[in-house]
Amino acid sequence: MEMQQVRYFLALARTLNFTRAAEQSNVSQPALTRAIQQLEAELGGPLFHRERQNTHLSELGRMMLPYLEQIHAQTEAAKAQARSLKKLDNVTLRIGVMCTIGPAMISDLIVQFRLAHPNVELEVTDEGSDQLMEMLSKGDLNLALFGLPEGPDVRFHALPLFQERFVIAVPSEHPLAQKNVVTCRDTHDHTYVNRANCEYYDFARRQLREQGVRWKQVFSSERDDWVQGMIKAGLGFGFFPELSVTDPGLVTRRLVDPEFVRTIMLVSVRGRPHSPAVGAFVQQARAFKWPQGQFEPMRGGGEELLETVE
Repeated sequence: MEMQQVRYFLALARTLNFTRAAEQSNVSQPALTRAIQQLEAELGGPLFHRERQNTHLSELGRMMLPYLEQIHAQTEAAKAQARSLKKLDNVTLRIGVMCTIGPAMISDLIVQFRLAHPNVELEVTDEGSDQLMEMLSKGDLNLALFGLPEGPDVRFHALPLFQERFVIAVPSEHPLAQKNVVTCRDTHDHTYVNRANCEYYDFARRQLREQGVRWKQVFSSERDDWVQGMIKAGLGFGFFPELSVTDPGLVTRRLVDPEFVRTIMLVSVRGRPHSPAVGAFVQQARAFKWPQGQFEPMRGGGEELLETVE
């Protein structure tokens, strides 16, 4: 069964006149007649009784009419949806964000995208990096924002957006706060408040242990507000991406030797066709002015910045 046969059938059912049905369908009458005959052969019987002045639906034709009307309606709805998608009307875009990327860092991007594309329904979900990659693979997300020490695996394409350095977060009275820059060896044997979702912690710990540096973990939480609250109370220092420290009662110090930097990337599934809405978000993310930390890239290992505050 072809869609033109359905269209010709419905036109003839409306007009009950082969000439008028052919005119409405923008086709010659012989072509319409052949299409109806082919449809009748496929359905196994006459759809119309043809009399000189009285063409009308047969019993089979009356039975088939609601089904073919439904097929036509669904086809038109599918075409309309495709046109809407192309024009970014009434489409849903699902974005995943790694839970360690604070909302303050992406809220302006989301607001700008909504203003530019008001007919795109944007759904934002925060999860850990492993969950985001699984959701991307399954098609539950169109795009995801995250950053890992080793980057995503070969299944994914990653567009780097900005870099963010890790810092030590401490209350102002903490001994490490008296330094302009903190080396990793300076943190040895200090008490440490852990961010349970930190995607860089295991990576950093391996490097620190190679240097003989140990941190004494005294508290751990998945909630950054709890972690920062415990740091401010004096329980220990925190290891944070610079822009994730939001408590004004904390001070941050650059951590070097080694220095840890994460690259926030916009990630999609490699080779998967994407909608115009995905393309629009990628363009918005490329053009967006991402927040900048106060620390510039270190040169020469940063030894020149290791002086102590007088």
